Amino acid sequence: MRRHQPAPNNLPLLSLEVNRPFLSTKYASTGAASLGAAGVKGRSFLTLKDFTADEIKNLLWVSGDLKQRIKHEKQYLPLLQGKSIAMMFEKRSTRTRMSTETGFALLGGHPCFLISQDIHLGVNESSTDTARVLSGLCDIVLARVYSHPMLEELDKDASIPIINGMSDLYHPIQILADFLTLQEHYGRLDGLTVSWIGDGTNVLHSFMMSAAKLGVHLRIAKPKGYEPEGSVIQEAQKLAKQHGTQLVMTSDPMEAARGSDVLVTDNWLGMGQEEEKKQRIKDFHGYQITMQTGSVANPGWTFLHCLPRKQEEVDEEVFYSSRSLVFPEAENRKWTIMGLMVSLLTDYTPKSPMPKF
Repeated sequence: MRRHQPAPNNLPLLSLEVNRPFLSTKYASTGAASLGAAGVKGRSFLTLKDFTADEIKNLLWVSGDLKQRIKHEKQYLPLLQGKSIAMMFEKRSTRTRMSTETGFALLGGHPCFLISQDIHLGVNESSTDTARVLSGLCDIVLARVYSHPMLEELDKDASIPIINGMSDLYHPIQILADFLTLQEHYGRLDGLTVSWIGDGTNVLHSFMMSAAKLGVHLRIAKPKGYEPEGSVIQEAQKLAKQHGTQLVMTSDPMEAARGSDVLVTDNWLGMGQEEEKKQRIKDFHGYQITMQTGSVANPGWTFLHCLPRKQEEVDEEVFYSSRSLVFPEAENRKWTIMGLMVSLLTDYTPKSPMPKF
């Protein structure tokens, strides 16, 4: 497990604005036509840092629209017919592979799965050559890699969109699924408070690059030595100030959970050496999410985890409770990656009404 740049143990509230409206005046007045214009066709998707509030909302709108039309209305939408995607996986995955492969095929396209032994990215062939070759063979690439700079190299030399399927720095497709899940459950995102309790991981980094843009307050509890990257913290501080949301960092899980709508954690007990596991269990003592943690949260609090989870991170009472949204969250990995791929490759406009954000 990687260590992170040191950061202050406690950050002050960047804004005391707590009660934000469900839907901002801007979007209430301009409506779907304005938001629908926030197209991202032809772009890559490496980090949510590069996407505006309108663009993120548009991606979620497209995703929810596809879910409604395909899952609930049983429509067949071959929006990607004749197109192909190269799925490059240096790291194994269940949800990322299944959501991308089945989603692309459901839209009429052809997915091609490549593991590290197939391509030896940067070893048998340079990333520059790989990017150029794939640009001539397919329409889009999803790469799940160890090194974020490797993604940036691929993007620099490719003439087709590159999607970050996960890197050591960011996991943006997971956050799209999280936000769609919360929007479906609460009927909005603006004004929600999300409390992250755990390690400063790539998933947290992606939350920090997007939450403020959607009016979501973010509280982070982490042990000393497990902070997010310093550069990510600085950018998140700017975003919170710009959008009038709260960004709080603490080492006290109960402080972070107090008054929260959503409790979130990630895998902090990795598959490293046994001694590191022992040290992590010691360092994260008190960080397991339980009903006691939720006792100080808002009455309608919910729980998210990107999976797979270990019991040390969240107990079974919470994980399998009605408050847990982990399985709708996992399913929404499919609808959001479908929405993303459609948005990057087509001029699709949602047919369903724009939801409140």
